[in-house]
Amino acid sequence: MANSTLSGNSIDLSKEDGKETSSLVVSFGELLIDFVPTEAGVSLAEASAFKKAPGGAPANVAVGISRLGGSGAFIGKVGADEFGYMLADILKQNNVDTSGMRFDSNARTALAFVTLRSDGEREFLFFRNPSADMLLHESELDIDLIKQARIFHYGSISLIEEPCKSAHLAALNFAKNSGAILSYDPNLRLALWPSAEAARKGIMSIWDQADVIKISEDEITFLTGGDDPYDDNVVLKKLFHPNLKLLIVTEGSEGCRYYTKEFRGRVAGVKVKPVDTTGAGDAFVSGLLYSMASDQSIFQDEKRLRKALYFANVCGAITVTERGAIPALPSKEDVLQFLLEAAAI
Repeated sequence: MANSTLSGNSIDLSKEDGKETSSLVVSFGELLIDFVPTEAGVSLAEASAFKKAPGGAPANVAVGISRLGGSGAFIGKVGADEFGYMLADILKQNNVDTSGMRFDSNARTALAFVTLRSDGEREFLFFRNPSADMLLHESELDIDLIKQARIFHYGSISLIEEPCKSAHLAALNFAKNSGAILSYDPNLRLALWPSAEAARKGIMSIWDQADVIKISEDEITFLTGGDDPYDDNVVLKKLFHPNLKLLIVTEGSEGCRYYTKEFRGRVAGVKVKPVDTTGAGDAFVSGLLYSMASDQSIFQDEKRLRKALYFANVCGAITVTERGAIPALPSKEDVLQFLLEAAAI
């Protein structure tokens, strides 16, 4: 494998392909309401007021792809309640295909209270007992929609409880048998799992099926039992598997590392003044999958891959400059404007 580094930021993204129905990205998983404090740097207990915001990593990715001009769909379940209908409307307003969404009249839409404390750590408090997203049944899957996917994207939260776990595994098989690229962002939320060991086992249970995996440094440490997340040998020996086309390690503002069978390297991050890091990883994934849906040669072409990863880094950087996940996800015009301004500096 050859190493490579970023040689300047002169990447022309103005000639990207427009929206194609044949480039459909289907996201599977949770869609919920995040309640975030109206003041920064406080714990959940200290917060005096909260503002509601749409959340859920797979749904964020679907919106992010549509914002960029791609074709995104979401499969998941919400409550037949005001929050559930609101979330469905937000997806529709962002041109996300919601034909795979289901509404449960016996369970509520999931809620999460999220804050960024003064020490920089995020704190989560979830209300799911059980929430509607956990109750999606295999029989409720929109199989025709899944079979249309060029890329099928998912996380690990939908693996925690039945019946959603079986629905997830079935959807995965439908997508794989239809020739879709399987994209996995584990998105570790330890508080939702019965134990750390259950989380590790659950996340790794579908690891070998994915074609593309995006993980963070913290997730490497967790999944390997404490190994150095910056050690290429750790990543290659413990996390890279024979079926994998691409493994991405995100490093926040520092950028990302990439590993394929043929090459590996780093793409530098984009420096901005962060306001809220919520949704940055989802914006990154959106940018990458948007590029990948219309150009699958990036697995073999390192130059194209690096271009796509830089585009994804920019998407993540723009997102942290505003509060909330979905409200901050960039449009194609936002990315191009950012690149023009960066080139002028």
